[in-house]
Amino acid sequence: NVLFIVILFCRSFHFFVLWCHAQGENHPSPNFNQYVMEQGAMTDQLSRRQVRVYQLYSRTSGKHVQIQGKRVAATAEDGNNYARLFVETDTFGSRVRIKGAESGRYLCMNRKGKLVGKPDGRSRDCIFTEIVLENNYTAFQNAKYEGWYVAFTRKGRPIKASKTRENQREVHFIKRLHKGPLPFPNMDRIKQFEFISFPPTRRSSTRLEWATRPSPSSLVRR
Repeated sequence: NVLFIVILFCRSFHFFVLWCHAQGENHPSPNFNQYVMEQGAMTDQLSRRQVRVYQLYSRTSGKHVQIQGKRVAATAEDGNNYARLFVETDTFGSRVRIKGAESGRYLCMNRKGKLVGKPDGRSRDCIFTEIVLENNYTAFQNAKYEGWYVAFTRKGRPIKASKTRENQREVHFIKRLHKGPLPFPNMDRIKQFEFISFPPTRRSSTRLEWATRPSPSSLVRR
C-alpha cells in the first residue's frame, strides 16, 4: 500500500509539472519592444517641453535648412537667422517638432510628401522621429507617414518624401550650433568679473592699528 501511494504521488506531481508548463506556453511573455513603441508614439501632454536650438546641415546641399513662410529649403548659410531652429520634444522618446525661430512656422509634410511650413505644429504630420544613424548623421522620419523622410537635393530643394530611404545621402543631416546671438542669453555669464569692496570690520581695523604702531625696540634705539 505504501509503495502504491508513493507511485501515485509521483505520477500526480509529474502531471502537475506538465500542466504548469502548458499554462506557461499558453501565456507568452509580454513584448516589451511593442510596449516601448506604443509609448513612444504617444504625445506627452503632462511634461514640460524641452527646446533645443541648433541648425540642420544638409549633407547633399552643403547648406542649412530654413523655413520661410510655407517654403522650406536647405540653402541657408551658417549663422543665417532663418537657419536657426527650435526643436521641441513631443514624447519621452525621439519624436520632435521643428520650428523656424525667425518665421515661427513648423516643418510639416503633406500627404503628397512635400515639405511645407505651417503656423500650427500640433498635427502628426508636423512631428518627426529623430533617428541617429551608424555614420553619425541624423535622419528625420515623419510620424504620420512612416518611411517618409526629410530630404533635399544638391541645390537645396525638397525631395518628394515617397522617394526617400534611410540610407540615402539626401536624408542625412548634421546638427550644428547657431553662430548668431543666443536666443536665451545668460546675463550672468556676460557680466565682467568685478571686485567687491567691503568696509573694514572692527577686528581688521584693530589689527591695522597694531601694525602701524612702532615697536618698543625701535623706541629704545632712538
